[in-house]
Amino acid sequence: MLETLRNMFRVKDIRKRLFYTFMMLVVIRLGSQLPVPGVDRSYLANWFAQQTGGAFNFFSAFTGGSFERMSVFALSITPYITSSIIMQLLTIAIPQLEEMQRDGEEGRKKITSITRYVTVALALIESTAMTVAFGRSGMIPGINFLKGLTVVLTMTAGSAFLMWIGERITENGVGNGISIVLVINIVSRVPSDIGTLYETFIQGKTLARAGLAALIILAVIAVTIVLVIILSDATRRIPVQYAKKMQGRKMAGGQSTFIPLKVNTAGVIPVIFASSLFSMPSMIVSFMGVQPAGVGGAIINALNQNNWFSPARPVYSIGLAVYILLIIAFAYFYTSISFNPIEVADNMKKQGGFIPGIRPGKPTVDYLNRILNYIVLIGAIGLSIVVIIPIFFNGMFNAYVSFGGTSIIIIVSVILETIQQIESQMVVRNYKGFLSE
Repeated sequence: MLETLRNMFRVKDIRKRLFYTFMMLVVIRLGSQLPVPGVDRSYLANWFAQQTGGAFNFFSAFTGGSFERMSVFALSITPYITSSIIMQLLTIAIPQLEEMQRDGEEGRKKITSITRYVTVALALIESTAMTVAFGRSGMIPGINFLKGLTVVLTMTAGSAFLMWIGERITENGVGNGISIVLVINIVSRVPSDIGTLYETFIQGKTLARAGLAALIILAVIAVTIVLVIILSDATRRIPVQYAKKMQGRKMAGGQSTFIPLKVNTAGVIPVIFASSLFSMPSMIVSFMGVQPAGVGGAIINALNQNNWFSPARPVYSIGLAVYILLIIAFAYFYTSISFNPIEVADNMKKQGGFIPGIRPGKPTVDYLNRILNYIVLIGAIGLSIVVIIPIFFNGMFNAYVSFGGTSIIIIVSVILETIQQIESQMVVRNYKGFLSE
């Protein structure tokens, strides 16, 4: 990896792509500071200061603090992420979309185009809801239809512009543009979170206690990163043998290969799904300004991640058990729509391939399903452990930071994916140089 980082600056094309990506990130951070016209930014800052729920830590991390500042990028790319997930789910429910997906490049372009329209529609709905919820409470002084419309269109345009920047980075920069936009938003919150950790565990302590606390914090972050790297790289290789065929007077084929089944096939999607479901009730209640009591209040508190592992409120940790079950359920669900054992088994059979010791057809499907169920469970448990580590410290020591397990998973995964793409571009360049000489 270090060799790749050194060599990539020696390649002119990669240097240009890196510079393009860097300039786009500068534009993103500048846009995150531009306020939405007609909005009282101090109102939202004061409102956020009163919120300690995990729902808002989650949303703040994804927007890079833009929502707290009510900038033109207040929605960030969350509408695009939601739109992409919706389109992936609809692909298995609507035959026309499934047909588009199988049409190759042209089909993918059509699905991408639909995803853009859905993104704009979702951004419009979200910005309207926020304008109505906060505008009447004082966020927009002297609110009227024109002022409200200006705020809605500004936030919608900001989200659409971020989507455009992400696509341009994918085309002209390095890595997946949307993922990089999300990562830069998360990373922008790190200094603030480090300050929070310093104030909570180090400030005012003796030198020995402060040093021990710093070592523990660094150890927790290092262990979490190592676990994420292991989850990202871990694969189960299923051996496949292809039968020899007679071509003319020679025997062809007979080679051995394998099917790489990733342990964490669904990536961070199960965590995003589960966190979104848990954060939605708390955000709706906060937007409405309601303080639920009784059973309703207990449910809202159980959904708040900051109440889990709290010694003073152990009963609320029931929400943690439900959260883990949701992560496991979404891991199985997302894997089932992204990997089809029946289709894989049929393709192997058509090409004369088979898994040693397993008969083609249904036995192969059953074998793949059995292996898949086993490794998905391991991946989901691994994801849960990574996510729970920061939540444990939040609950035990009241360290309310937005930089959690989900953020670390996204950052590490995107960095590894980007480095792999850079390596592949360097390999292509070397091959071109070899062939041209």
